[in-house]
Amino acid sequence: MITFLIGVAILIGGYFTYGKFVEHVFGPDDRKTPATENPDGVDRLVLPHWKNMLIQLLNIAGIGPVIGVILGIKFGAIVFILLPLGNVLGGAVHDYFSGMVSMRNNGYNVPALSRKFLGKGPSKIVMTLISVALILVGAVFTNTPAQLINTPILVGSHVSPTLFWVAVACIFIYYFLSTFFPIDKIIGRIYPVFGGLLILASLAILVGIAPNLNVLDNISFSDFGSNFNKHPAGQPILPMLFVTIACGIISGFHSTQSPLVARTEFSEKTGRQTFYGMMILEGLIGMIWAAGGMYIYHKFPELITGASGVKVLSTLVNDVLPFAPISVLVVVGVIVLAITSGDTSLRSLRLTIAELFGIDQASTKNRLLLTVPMFAICLAIIFWSNLDKEGFNILWNYFSWSNQLMAVCSLCVTVAYLRSKNKNFWIALLPCMFMVFITAFYILWVSPTNLKGAPVGFGLEYNTARALAVFIAVGLGVWLVKRGKKLTTMANFDPDKWNSEIDEKNKYQPK
Repeated sequence: MITFLIGVAILIGGYFTYGKFVEHVFGPDDRKTPATENPDGVDRLVLPHWKNMLIQLLNIAGIGPVIGVILGIKFGAIVFILLPLGNVLGGAVHDYFSGMVSMRNNGYNVPALSRKFLGKGPSKIVMTLISVALILVGAVFTNTPAQLINTPILVGSHVSPTLFWVAVACIFIYYFLSTFFPIDKIIGRIYPVFGGLLILASLAILVGIAPNLNVLDNISFSDFGSNFNKHPAGQPILPMLFVTIACGIISGFHSTQSPLVARTEFSEKTGRQTFYGMMILEGLIGMIWAAGGMYIYHKFPELITGASGVKVLSTLVNDVLPFAPISVLVVVGVIVLAITSGDTSLRSLRLTIAELFGIDQASTKNRLLLTVPMFAICLAIIFWSNLDKEGFNILWNYFSWSNQLMAVCSLCVTVAYLRSKNKNFWIALLPCMFMVFITAFYILWVSPTNLKGAPVGFGLEYNTARALAVFIAVGLGVWLVKRGKKLTTMANFDPDKWNSEIDEKNKYQPK
């Protein structure tokens, strides 16, 4: 329990200390935001700050801080420290700059920003990676809530394939509406309700496990090395923990969501609350569910090997919240988590494509032309992933590492941005290099041979993969610093102003 409480203190203290330092490095001021300078009535318009915070929280808080941490706590009590440290030093920094750099550049997404700060060649890679990842997010965050709707806690003693597909259809209809219509018409109206439901669900779990917090494991100081070898299947913390618990520590998906809110903020000075603060709150939610997961594994040890995250979740809810209406409320809250990330992932993809190809999104016809093909691809992936029982596991594995590649892309933009302004780029460079290391390590090492049920990777020997990952991380870090320095010598280059004409015609010229 002591380790859990220390982790909570790190998160809260980090917001008021490191969060203020990060804000100082960026330097928010009174300049106009996209919502006040270039309103379009669809994506760029002013929403109340309290709504923006709830929208940001629901956008980023998918199923990762619930099911992800339930699976991730299998690594042991060390998670109660690594999660908040990673959140404060990495994830919240990532989210803050994803939103604020976008706000300074007319609310543009990472692929468009990468074209400006990284160059046309790298931006094509970024665009491909993020587009694929967002489609996977849409598929995963349709499949998982549909499965939860089809769990015994909601439908009785059995599951129904028919109900699953009915749920998929209903979720898809909602996704289409929220992707297509102006942000204030659906998202801006229902997210405050969903946000309250999420907070109530997490508080209900905290109250339910509070009498049993004493059973939570603590870090062992007498045999410190043992803290890193707790996983029942022998999974190594590096790189597996940082892929399993993406949303609570650092998640690239968040970089696709922050620009959505960056377009609706009235002032830059609320950015720390909206972007950094909501990531901290997601970390606190993750800590609660991690504690619940550890408690339920102690009580039902058979669940720690083989049980799905959804199964553990339903067992936890039924055990600590035996009153049926509250149990259903909590599961509905988790369903909302997934749905409110899936809808905005597809909205973000629509905007990303529109930005890069110059397609006006104030036009209903143009929005429709982009939305329909996206949904067709997403639905095809959902059908494929349900052809056999391993389909969804494969989909989840590819989503996991592609999600972290998105974090790398966003942090690369942040490093180049800060270096181009001669500001403290180390606060972004260090987490960037770490995430490059994690994703490269994972892709180089992972394979069904090295890790049961894993996707196909290069399958290299563990130490070889780790060494190569370090080399790749250092190499990219050096390139980013040089790229940022080069930007300072380019004519007409302003890190704080989006100039589409100069950027698209590639007119940056060294002085």
